[in-house]
Amino acid sequence: MKQIKSEYRNKDGNALAQICAQTALDTKAEELIILDVRGLTTFTEYFVIMSGKSTRHVQGLAEVIEDKLRSKRVKASKAEGLQDGMWVLLDFDDVVVHIFYHEQRKFYDLEGLWHEAKRVKVENTK
Repeated sequence: MKQIKSEYRNKDGNALAQICAQTALDTKAEELIILDVRGLTTFTEYFVIMSGKSTRHVQGLAEVIEDKLRSKRVKASKAEGLQDGMWVLLDFDDVVVHIFYHEQRKFYDLEGLWHEAKRVKVENTK
């Protein structure tokens, strides 16, 4: 397994969530939010949730986020839904990225399911 570059080795979940969020916003993601789910779940610390304009846009967002973190030698431990582009889930352990096509996002309503989670402000990481 490749080593994570030293400048990213000590990044916490919030820092990785911010990188994912900024990368998505640079690729025109819509309705992006970060939820701090620490203390509410044991499998991750942050959700990054966003919408894409089309199934192709959803797939493109997933690819760009994966490429950005791969360039930092952070690899998704699991990616699901890339083929269909309706709901793509990228699992980076401390951060889980959910990329929805609009109708799917409304149907699954993760923000409603995790309403107790604190919303985190997206910072400019550039």
